[in-house]
Amino acid sequence: MEDEEIEKKVLAYLKKKGFLQTELALQEELGRLLSSPHPDVPSRPESGALRYQDGYSKLRSWAYSSLDLYKHELLRVLYPVFIHCFMDLVAAGYMQEARTFFHTFREDHDLMHLRDLQKLEGVLSPQHLEEMELARSLRQSKVNIKLCEYSYDLLLQYLQKTQALTMLGIINEHINFQVSPGQPTSISEDADVVSLMGSSHKIAKQINQKEVHWGLLEDSLEERLERSHSDSEKVEGENKEVDPDENKKRSTEGGKQGVPVKKLKKDKVVGTLGKNVRSETSTVSMAPRVKAELTLPVMPTEAEQSILEDLRNRVQLSSLALPSVSFYTFVNTHNGLNCSAISHDGSLVAGGFSDSSLKVWDVSKIGQASKTFNTQGEGEASQNELLLGSDDGKRSYTLFQGHTGPVYSATFCPLGEFLLSSSSDSTIRLWSTKLNSNLVCYKGHNYPVWDVQFSPVGHYFASCSHDRTARVWSMDKIKPLRIMAGHLSDVDCIQWHPNCNYISTGSSDKTVRLWDVQSGECVRIFIGHRGMVLSLAMSPDGRYMASGDEDGTIMVWDLSTGRCVSPLMGHSSCVWTLAFSCEGTVLSSGSADNTVKLWDVTASMKPLRIDDNKTGGTINRLRLLKVLPTKSTPVYTLQFSRRNLLFAAGALSKC
Repeated sequence: MEDEEIEKKVLAYLKKKGFLQTELALQEELGRLLSSPHPDVPSRPESGALRYQDGYSKLRSWAYSSLDLYKHELLRVLYPVFIHCFMDLVAAGYMQEARTFFHTFREDHDLMHLRDLQKLEGVLSPQHLEEMELARSLRQSKVNIKLCEYSYDLLLQYLQKTQALTMLGIINEHINFQVSPGQPTSISEDADVVSLMGSSHKIAKQINQKEVHWGLLEDSLEERLERSHSDSEKVEGENKEVDPDENKKRSTEGGKQGVPVKKLKKDKVVGTLGKNVRSETSTVSMAPRVKAELTLPVMPTEAEQSILEDLRNRVQLSSLALPSVSFYTFVNTHNGLNCSAISHDGSLVAGGFSDSSLKVWDVSKIGQASKTFNTQGEGEASQNELLLGSDDGKRSYTLFQGHTGPVYSATFCPLGEFLLSSSSDSTIRLWSTKLNSNLVCYKGHNYPVWDVQFSPVGHYFASCSHDRTARVWSMDKIKPLRIMAGHLSDVDCIQWHPNCNYISTGSSDKTVRLWDVQSGECVRIFIGHRGMVLSLAMSPDGRYMASGDEDGTIMVWDLSTGRCVSPLMGHSSCVWTLAFSCEGTVLSSGSADNTVKLWDVTASMKPLRIDDNKTGGTINRLRLLKVLPTKSTPVYTLQFSRRNLLFAAGALSKC
């Protein structure tokens, strides 16, 4: 925890307990420390601090008064110069001057770099610079900035003419210019031309050369179903060839029995439409097959038959056939709900709370106990909404207690008999939904565990934490099987690959990584997000991955190349959850902006044609199919059932 957060918590505690004199004394001491130079740093003449203020102010004025053709390129230089001026002032002990400088010019950069500025705002002493990971990485690595040749010449002429030695020193030490001949780059490319962690791009290029086997597991249930479908289609074809007269006879008999001709025609149309959808969505069946690197558990025959039945009755989704949505709304949570989870069949809903409790609702029992279903109009988020937590005098949930801190994540196993939860107490707990009891407490992380996810086959699970690591576990061992380390900040979310050979992690360092479960090595680094990555989802065929960040941006990545296939823009706040439909044609996203959005993945992943590129076709192909707004409910969880019904959950927030 950073010093500024500790100071705030101490002040809040003193105020709560009524220690007014102690609170005032502490505030005076903090004010004195801010106003005086750091005692460990020798004092320097005031002109040293003014050099940074004057040098940056003149550079800023010159950049803003440049020709419009080159202005947007020259303005890219200002942000790295700004943050290094601030950090140099702090390192030299000019705390008051550093704060004044920071607040005078920060508005220029709030739009593009708000998250970094919020972190740097907490730097109150030279010691903070050494302790903060972001500040250390900024001071140790160079910034890559792309400029055209003429913009670069203009900048050199200005620095030589004005003899701005302080600015020249910062630029030489911390900026690496990538000069290109010809016209300036487009202003729309500003997101890609400045990278604050230049060295990480070289590392990412080296790592992304590794081979990734993104296919599905051999002899999976989906593959068996495809085989049975192809066999049945062959049998049907043979029957049609052998008995054409008998088919005619059956159809006439059907007409005699009172089945309308219009209905028969309708069924025929639906059948052909279903075939077309199946042929369009055969990406899962066409995916290459790979062997499992982990020892997979044996699935019970009854469970296997149940899953196969669900797969046979799956609704085929496309841009013309969108999913039905069932929304579970938590009410009366008093801002205490941190996370939610939904079982694969939607029968169980779990909520993790700040009071360290975990609550599980059986949806069928809630429906019987009270009339909480609401049929909503077209303008609402879903066709069905179930209210969880409404107080009718009886406890409608099962309470699981054991954690000693807020519960941050929960996940059901594929068959729904087990539930995992993670907490700020740095532990993960395994619960039985049949016995309603805690079975195991897994210890290994050193700090709060932000996310935990069961593997697609159960038995194995993965977790990620504030300690910057991800870990792979099995239910029968209390110690982790693998530890994945490499992120530069908190690992906020984690997701399994469909073949269980890889896991992906999203971090506050704005990157996503793909890890080999067997070796524990990082095999892909995905760079492109401008805020912390909060959610991840894998396509059913295992080739693509979607990631959502705190700015509302969703990026779809190709695991084989490590490149971004398609950015999806539309949310105005954090994207907390993502889910692909079972055949991978539709991507759903849930956000803090109180909406669920449905995206056409097939259109977004089609390769660009030359004609599209000329006409700016990149925007047209990022198809947003539908926006489903809620009344006032941020969306915490999205989950497609095996039959392609979309479940969603969130807590009603009072406006």
